[in-house]
Amino acid sequence: MTKAFLCLEDNFLLEGESIGSEGEAFGEVVFNTSMTGYQEILTDPSYKGQIVTMTYPHIGNYGVNEEDIESRKPFVEGFVVKELSRITSHYRAQGSLKDYLTRYGIVGIQGVDTRALTKHLRTHGAKKGIISTTTADSQILLKKTQASPGLVGRDLVKEVTCEKAYVWGPQEKAARYHVVAMDYGIKQNILRMLTQAGCRVTVVPAAATAEEVLSYRPDGLFLSNGPGDPEAVTYAIETVRNLLGKLPIFGICLGHQILGLAFGGRTFKLKFGHHGGNHPVLHLTSQKVEITAQNHGFCVDIDSIPNQEMVLTHINLNDRTVEGMRHKKLPVFSVQYHPEASPGPHDARYLFGDFIKVMAK
Repeated sequence: MTKAFLCLEDNFLLEGESIGSEGEAFGEVVFNTSMTGYQEILTDPSYKGQIVTMTYPHIGNYGVNEEDIESRKPFVEGFVVKELSRITSHYRAQGSLKDYLTRYGIVGIQGVDTRALTKHLRTHGAKKGIISTTTADSQILLKKTQASPGLVGRDLVKEVTCEKAYVWGPQEKAARYHVVAMDYGIKQNILRMLTQAGCRVTVVPAAATAEEVLSYRPDGLFLSNGPGDPEAVTYAIETVRNLLGKLPIFGICLGHQILGLAFGGRTFKLKFGHHGGNHPVLHLTSQKVEITAQNHGFCVDIDSIPNQEMVLTHINLNDRTVEGMRHKKLPVFSVQYHPEASPGPHDARYLFGDFIKVMAK
């Protein structure tokens, strides 16, 4: 097999074998602790700009199919695994993971010590990196990595959002509520959950203005997940700020961060982010612990929001960071994690019901 090399900006270097497209891939290197769901991870637009390392050692055994995707195509920049399965065995499989990576031009590497890489990232933080099949010169790899763009200050939403508004799925007139969903990199299962909750959904581009949103006469506004630095998506922050008090609002992940910024708060970058399907989150009202799926590298500083308008509702039990908030008076709330995913498996789906309740009022 073709040799491949992974190099971080601090000169941490690993040698392995190519498992995808040949060439070079740049991005922030992060690790994901999920044991399964690699196809959902590959097609999650929130991973735009990142190289994902899977901590589970054996990946690809159940292949890929066209049903488990979360968006129109994979968005990860590169993929790192300990061992890629040579055998695909599942009744739903329509192809191998290796062929899938090659088809979509994703540079991948296997045969590296992902445990050592993960420990390095936990100790030193997420790093810019490169996967290359074109050169073995460590100094060339290091220079290219250090010269590549990071995530801070970078608007990646414009690279994953839809080009024009569209209606999601069947839109029966019996649906009680009409929701406009801002597409910052929305996952398809979020749209499924909204329709299952009884909503008609119109998805609009991230650059849609407040006037355009209101022209649809919606009952509520949904702010989706997405990639990159939330502070760089200034147009989205302005739109949401202009809609505060005019619609019930529910935000997830990047949408949660944009909501915090729209209220005048700040966000900050986490050391190595939260990526995986096993993050414990405490719901402060019920005192119940939810096992959640997460994928984010930035966090809301709730204490920076003026006048303490937002109340903390959920906290991460690993590092005590903000995982949810709601407004004291307005029908506005958000969470940092992904309630549409199912690691719990259904611990957080009540949030879609909460959205229905605030629209009903």
